[in-house]
Amino acid sequence: MWCTPLPFSGRRPRRSGGWRGPPIIEPVIDHATRGTVVRTALRRAAPALLGFAAVRALGLLVLVLWSAARGRSAYTLLTARWDALWYTRVAELGYGYEVRLPDGDVHSNLAFFPLLPWLERLGAAVGPLSYADAGFVVSLLASLAAAWGIFAVADHVYGRRAGVLAVLLWAVVPVGIVQSMAYSESLFTALAAWSLYTVLTGRWITAGVLASLAGLTRPVGLAVVAAVWAAGVVPFVRSRSTAAAHGAPGSERAPGPAGVRPVRRQPAPDGAHRDRHAPGAGARRVLGMLIAPLGAAGYVLWVGHRTGKGPLGYLDVQAGWRNGFDGGRAFARFTAEKFTSFPSALAGVGLIAGVGLLVWLYLVCVRQRQPLPLLVHAGVVTALALCASSYFGSKPRLLLPAFPLLLPLALALARLRPRTSVLVVGGVAVVSAVYGAFWLNGSGPP
Repeated sequence: MWCTPLPFSGRRPRRSGGWRGPPIIEPVIDHATRGTVVRTALRRAAPALLGFAAVRALGLLVLVLWSAARGRSAYTLLTARWDALWYTRVAELGYGYEVRLPDGDVHSNLAFFPLLPWLERLGAAVGPLSYADAGFVVSLLASLAAAWGIFAVADHVYGRRAGVLAVLLWAVVPVGIVQSMAYSESLFTALAAWSLYTVLTGRWITAGVLASLAGLTRPVGLAVVAAVWAAGVVPFVRSRSTAAAHGAPGSERAPGPAGVRPVRRQPAPDGAHRDRHAPGAGARRVLGMLIAPLGAAGYVLWVGHRTGKGPLGYLDVQAGWRNGFDGGRAFARFTAEKFTSFPSALAGVGLIAGVGLLVWLYLVCVRQRQPLPLLVHAGVVTALALCASSYFGSKPRLLLPAFPLLLPLALALARLRPRTSVLVVGGVAVVSAVYGAFWLNGSGPP
C-alpha cells in the first residue's frame, strides 16, 4: 500500500465558478489498482498523445527534407548545435568549462542547470548512446510526458476535448521544433505540467518533488515553485479570512446586528476546513511546499560556493552571458530599434503584436478564472521571458512552458465543429513545420 498521484481524477471538471483551491487528497492504492488507473488515464489521453506525435513527426519530416536540400544534417541541428552542445559538455566533462570572449565576457557552463546533463550521462551509461543521442531520446520522451501533463491539467479543469486541443496547440506553436531538440524545454514543461496537476488534485508531496526537479532543470523553475506556494498559502489565508468574517469554523450562522436577518455561512472556498481536520493533511501541504524550492536553491547555492561569490554567484555567471532581469527595458529598446528602417519596422510591429497577444491571452485566462497555480506559473514564465535583458531570439522558446496561455484558444476551438477544429490545427501544423525547418536552417535558437 502506498501513495501515488493519479493521472486522472475521475470527477467532473469544473467549468465555471472559478478555482476553489486544490483538495487535500493522498489516495492510497495498491499496485494492481495503480496499473488500472494508469491504463485508464493513458486511454483517455491517447487522442492527444497520438495527435501530438503526428505533429512532431510532420515537423521532423519537413526538417529532414529541408536540411537535405541544403546539404545539412537535421540530426546535427537537433542534437549538436547551440545549447545542446553545452549540455553534452556538462554531461561529458562536468562543470568548469568556459569560453572567454574578446570583449571580456565569460560564458561558463555553470549557467546550465544539471538535470538534463545527468539524464544524458545516465542514458549513455546504460546503453550504446552518445551523450547527444541520450539528450535526443530524453527530449522525445519528455515531450510526450509534457503533452500528457498538459492534457491532464486541461482535462481536469475544462474537459477532455479542451485537453486534446490544448496539447495540439502546444505542438503547433511556431517554435515547436524545440520540443524535439536536445534542449531542456520539453523536460521542464513535463515536470511543470505534472507538478501543476498534482497541485490541482491535492497531492502535495508529489507536487513538491516535481517542482524541485523542475528547479534543477531551468532557472525558470522559480515559476513552478511560486505556483506550488501560491496554491498552498493563498487559499489557506483566504479560508482563514472567511472564517474570521463569518464566525468560528462549523458555525451555521454568522452573528449580525438586531433586526437583520442572519446570513447563512458558506463553506470555505478551498475546502480548508476539511483539510485541517484530515489526518496529516496540513503536514503534507507544508512538506510539499518545503520540498518545492530545494532543487533550484540547492544548485544556486552550489554555484555560489563553487565560484566563491556566495548566494549571488549564479547571477554573476548569468552576467557573463550578458543575461539578467531588467524589467524589459532592453527588450523595449531592441523593439524600438526595429523601426529605424522599413523592412525591420515590420518585425517591430510583429514583436509588439506578439507581446500584445501574450498580454491579452493572460487577461483572458484571468477573466476565465483559471486555477491560481496556472495563472501564477504562466505569469512568472512570461515575465521572466519578456524581461530578460539578452538573447531576444530565444524568447519564443522560453515561452514554451507557459502552456496555460493556450487554454483560452483551446476552449475557443472546442466550441467549433470537430471538422473545423481539425482543419485549423492541421493548417497551423503545416505552417509550423515549415517555419521550424526554415528557422533551424537559418538563425535558429541561441
